[in-house]
This record gives sequence, C-alpha cells and structure tokens, in this order.
Amino acid sequence: MDKKTQVVLFSSTAIALYGYDQGMMSLINTNYDYLDTMGLAGDSPIVGVIVSVYYLGCAVGAIIASWYADKKGRKPGILLCLVTTSLGNILMFIAGLGYNKGARTIMLLGRVVMGLGVGGIDSVVPVYSSELSDARGKALAKEFQMNIFGLLAAFTVNLVVTNSLGKGNQWAWRTPIIIMQIFPVLLIALIELLPETPRWFIYQERNEEALASLNAIYDKDEAKAKMDELVSSHDDESGRPVGYLDMLWPGKSQFHPTVVTVMGQVNQAMTGYGAVSVYGPQIFELLGFGIATSEFLTLGNYASYFILMTLAWLLIDKVGRRPLMVIGAFGIAVCFAVLTLLGGLAMNAQRIGIPNIAVAVPGAIVLYVATATFGIGWLSTVWLIPTEIYPSTARAQGAAVSVVIWGFANFAVTLLTPIFFNNLHYWLFLIFAVTNTFAGLWTWAYTPESGGRSFEENQRFFESAASEKTWLVKKVEGGEFCGMPRPEKDSEEGESAPLLGRR
Repeated sequence: MDKKTQVVLFSSTAIALYGYDQGMMSLINTNYDYLDTMGLAGDSPIVGVIVSVYYLGCAVGAIIASWYADKKGRKPGILLCLVTTSLGNILMFIAGLGYNKGARTIMLLGRVVMGLGVGGIDSVVPVYSSELSDARGKALAKEFQMNIFGLLAAFTVNLVVTNSLGKGNQWAWRTPIIIMQIFPVLLIALIELLPETPRWFIYQERNEEALASLNAIYDKDEAKAKMDELVSSHDDESGRPVGYLDMLWPGKSQFHPTVVTVMGQVNQAMTGYGAVSVYGPQIFELLGFGIATSEFLTLGNYASYFILMTLAWLLIDKVGRRPLMVIGAFGIAVCFAVLTLLGGLAMNAQRIGIPNIAVAVPGAIVLYVATATFGIGWLSTVWLIPTEIYPSTARAQGAAVSVVIWGFANFAVTLLTPIFFNNLHYWLFLIFAVTNTFAGLWTWAYTPESGGRSFEENQRFFESAASEKTWLVKKVEGGEFCGMPRPEKDSEEGESAPLLGRR
C-alpha cells in the first residue's frame, strides 16, 4: 500500500471518531439505566447538556492542537489528540461504574476531555491530509464518508446491545462507549508509519527532511519538482507571518478568509444535521413511528447516508465546493418545509382522520433525502475550504478557527434541540427550513469556489476583493471565482487538477 493511500486511510479512521460519538450518544440518551445512573429524567435539559459540553471541549481542543501542531509537527499534534480522546473515553466508561455519587460529574468531565481530543483531531487531520494530497476534495470527502461510517457503526452497536440486553441494562450503554477505544488505540499504533507533511518541514526550514518526506510519497523526479514548488511558495510567504489577530480583526490580511470559514461552519450547524445525527430516533417518533421502528429507520438513514456520501467525493472536484453547498442548502430547506407539513399532520392525524402510515412513510423518505443532500453538499465542504484558502503560515490556525466555531455552533444546536422538541415539536423543522435558506443565500453571495486551484491561487481572490472593495463573489474579478477554472488541455496535474476530467 502506497503512502498516499495510508494517509487517506489513517485520516479517514481519525475523522470517524467524531461520527462514532454522534451515533453512540443517540441511544445512550434513552437508556433507562444511564438516565438513572446520571440522576436524570428522560426529558431533563441536562441530557442535552451532557451531549453538548463535548463541543465546548472540541472548541478548546482545536486551539491547543493547532498551536501544538504548528510548533511540534502535524503528527505529534495528532498523537496528542488521540491520547486525550482515549482518556476521555475511559472516563465516560467508568462514570457511575459501581457507584452513583459523582457519576454525572465524571461523565461531564469525560465528555469535555474527549471533546478536547476529537476537536484537535478535526482541526489538525484535515490540514495534515490536505498538505499531503493532490486531489484534496476527493481525499477529504472520503475521510468524511468514514465519519458517517463511525456514526453508522456506533448506532449499529448501540442497537444490537440495546435489543439484546434491554434499555434497563448498564452494559447496553457502556459497551458502545468502550468499543470506541478501538479507534484511538489503533491509530496510535499506526501513526509512526506515516510521513510528516513536507510543508511543515519547510515552514520549519528543515528542507532535507521535507525532501525525504516527499520521496516517501512521490517518485524521485516528482518529489524534486514538488520540493521546488513548496520552497518557492514558502519564500513568498515567509515575510508575511500570520497570527490570530490578522485573522480576527477587521481589515487585517486574513480577516476575509476567516469570515468565509466562520460562516461556513455557522451555516453547517444551522442546517440542523448535528441535531438529526444525535436525535434521529426522536425525529422519526415525531413523524408517527413507534420507538423500535424509529430506531431501525434511523439505522437505515445512516446506512443510506454512508452509501450516498460516495457521490460527494465523486462530485466535489468535478462540480466544485460552492455549487454543492448552494444546491444542498436549498434542497434541505425544501425537505424541512415539507417535514413541517408532515409533522403537523402526524401530530394531528387522529383528530383529522388520517392514517399515521400515510404521513409517516412520506416523512421518512423526505428525511432520508434531506440527510443524503446534507452529506453530499455540506458535510466535508466546510472543512475543506479552510485548508485551501489560507497561506501555509495560517493554515493550522484557520482550521482551528473552523473547529472552534463548529464546536460553539453545535454546542448551541445540540443543547437547544431537545428543548425545542419538547416545546415546538414539528415547528422546529420550519426553523431549519429558514436557516437552510439563509445558508444557501449567504454561500451563493460570499463563498468563493476554491476547488481546482492551488493554495496560492485562492489567495488571489481575497487580494482582488480587497482592491475592488467588494466581497460579492460574482463581482470579484468578473465572477471568475463563482466556479471551478477550466484547466488548459494537457495541464491537469498537481493541486489544480480536478478529480474527473471536464468537457
């Protein structure tokens, strides 16, 4: 197996950690022994707090891991995150094991610690992968398909042990937690087989090690050409060090890319799919299905989600990031608008004389379509763009900002979702219809197409936007960044190459 494939497999398995946690918590939240051990009622808002504090840990972990990965290397940064994730997972597993007093505190601590690790992974791994891959979109979309594999695997384990042991058995919720330990332990064992990124070595002025890293990935001539390209790029950037102030203060050099990054994550959270992933069974129940049927329908939704994510990595370098996001947001908005109608009919079916099945089945189909649309349009794109629009000197910080915003946004969504379910019921779908519409409009107006261009070419958009005094994509350079560039014949290689040839 070549090094490129090893990097993709490693990165994919690391990204699967996040998906596993979402699938793991969705049925743990309804386990009677878990609720009793934590001293909670099923409708307590603290259930949502335990889920959501994980995302606060992710936000802090992203900053720490980004700093550490810049100082010590991408690989050491990932290793630190994996160890932290493993520790947090163990704390969750032992929460209330043989005792009840303090169980909730240990569970909350475990959620935060695991969030620190997973947030760091989500910050550093996309940077690591993008710095070692030519087909960046394809590589990252494959990794996020594994994110859905993690979600599917966790929910499957949960469903099997819950049906085997019952919702009142403590091992029905502890078993899925400890099985997650396989991921960090396996990755810790394998990380030494992988190269450090040559971009990081060059950034540290360790050019001999950078060339050795390139030789491990490419043949000798290609490695030499890549080395010359990276050194030239570094020389151009070396006089322009970038800090967080440059990214977060209006008017500074990297403020515009940071706004694109921040709004990408805010809009992804507002699609509602953090809530759908964690509270899937409850949504199917709202549509009129029974508890057991809802759980199996959720499993089917995750399986469909995983399979259809294949379209994401087939399309992302062919169509581009921006069209997938715009079409996806409007498509999800329509689905949630329809679900609002169907949810209302489901809750009033008996009163108006409509059979439950007549509403529930169309509702399930629409939710399946919405989930697939989110996976293709929004799951990986918002993580990919920050790795493409910043210079090398700011790439890790840019990824960290992305994870921080993702963490805070998903903290809010997962904290509020159970409260909204209990009070707004199907009207929650209408809220998501509106937020998705906003996401589509904002993306169409302000998010440039970063696919098919090198890191350095994407910087040109922001330079031109500053000189032309507009952020509207259609007005910058006459709308050149509204879509992917059409490559010249016989020049499709390197970072600008599309995954599939365009006609």
